[in-house]
Amino acid sequence: MAVAPPSYCFVAFPPRAKDGLVVFGKNSARPREEVQEVVYFSAADHEHESKVECTYISIDQVPRTHAIVISRPAWLWGAEMGANEHGVCIANEAINTREPAAETEALLGMDLVRLGLERGTTAKEALDVIVSLLEEHGQGGNYFEDANSCHSFQSAYLIVDRDEAWVLETIGKYWAAEKITEGVKSICNQLSLTTKIDAEHPELRNYAQSQGWWTGEDTFNFSEVFALPDNHRDCCAGKNSLENQEESITVQTMIDILRDKASGVCVDSESFLTTASTVSVLPQNRSSPCIHYFTGTPDPSRSTFKPFIFVDDVKLVPKAQSPSFGDDDPAKKNPRFQEKPDRRHELYKAHEWARAIIGSDQEQGRKLRKTMLELERQGLEAMEEILSSSGPLDPEEVGDLLYDCVDTEIKFFK
Repeated sequence: MAVAPPSYCFVAFPPRAKDGLVVFGKNSARPREEVQEVVYFSAADHEHESKVECTYISIDQVPRTHAIVISRPAWLWGAEMGANEHGVCIANEAINTREPAAETEALLGMDLVRLGLERGTTAKEALDVIVSLLEEHGQGGNYFEDANSCHSFQSAYLIVDRDEAWVLETIGKYWAAEKITEGVKSICNQLSLTTKIDAEHPELRNYAQSQGWWTGEDTFNFSEVFALPDNHRDCCAGKNSLENQEESITVQTMIDILRDKASGVCVDSESFLTTASTVSVLPQNRSSPCIHYFTGTPDPSRSTFKPFIFVDDVKLVPKAQSPSFGDDDPAKKNPRFQEKPDRRHELYKAHEWARAIIGSDQEQGRKLRKTMLELERQGLEAMEEILSSSGPLDPEEVGDLLYDCVDTEIKFFK
């Protein structure tokens, strides 16, 4: 069975989070050499009975899809994490359970992240989208760009909007979900739901009984029923990082947690690396915009978080997008992944140099990191001003935010 990389997702609600803000964060731990890109897709209308081509299968398209911004492994269609124009954020975790994940190609958990964002105007709507598509198409296929073996997983999701969050955990087409409206919550690559279940597949408990995993008499504890018997809880050691914060949780708190290697939240191992990170701020006051920060580069401790705000005329950021290989992409051909093309985008290539310099821990590296953090701080302060302003947002001012930040970072590295 494939080993699920130890990614983490976090959310904090007021009063734990500061100033009436919901703060969401996610580290994406993936194979070390994998490239993630940050991509914006505008809202779109679609023809009747048209199809959408996901990573491995095509499914029916809906009449209209919402504008989204996502961070994704560059070889696939879906997303590891992202947000939509309605202030919905979703992140995905690969998990192992008693029920082996299907190797048959279907929807990936990451496809369902993107589909939830494109079709849901609230966290609950996005959850309903995901579970209905799960029922219809199933989940399965290789999670990694690897021709030698199939790494397939079940999926867990953290789905968040300005009012609430849902933890959704899936076993094949079966699922359970917990609603969160206060405090903090984190998930990693293990089942976390126990006896508090606010929504579930109608046949979930019957299925557990049919497999001999639940007697039908004991209290139904989702994790105890479906987790592998030898599940090691300590591989999610960083899960309490948010809970342990004594002060009000801010964007900076979340960024600091995502950068923490000592806790295991920031992964840097022989096989896996935190290849991209995101933080989102969702003000409960609807007159304020949601702000989403992306690294677009590996290792948040050596990257900057760059802001994005949804407006009607967003400037695309080709320098954070990987090259497109169209139908010649080895990920789209059968047998898959016979070659590995160079998927590095311009930001990734420029950042490789910075990562090496900072990693050397020489004076030049320390100076470089200090300057990068100063660039980031300026961006965070500018966003704070937008959130605290009572005036209307100027779309022209923020439409090219991410573009400008990426451009500045690349020029700085050169």
